[in-house]
Amino acid sequence: MLVVHVRFRVAEHDRQRALDALMANAPVTRAMKGCLAFVPFLDPTDGRGIGVLHEWQTGEDFAAYAVSPGFAETSAILRPLMTEPPLSRRFDARLIETLN
Repeated sequence: MLVVHVRFRVAEHDRQRALDALMANAPVTRAMKGCLAFVPFLDPTDGRGIGVLHEWQTGEDFAAYAVSPGFAETSAILRPLMTEPPLSRRFDARLIETLN
């Protein structure tokens, strides 16, 4: 499993617009092959921070997302809002258990 944690910053007045852009494409992203989770959020510790937690079955599934039209459309909205480059951390993870 590939876990991706993306963080970026925007001006405080652009936070909701950035979150809305991520959420607009969330249903399409979540329906993509291999997507286990796509969770955009406002960083509660940073008044300018936005985050996205991804879980994908494989790196290939994530790579397909990264070249998808939805990713391109969302990036076209987000990139101009970013006040600094995004930080994307990718983890090769093994699920130990799922608890309900």
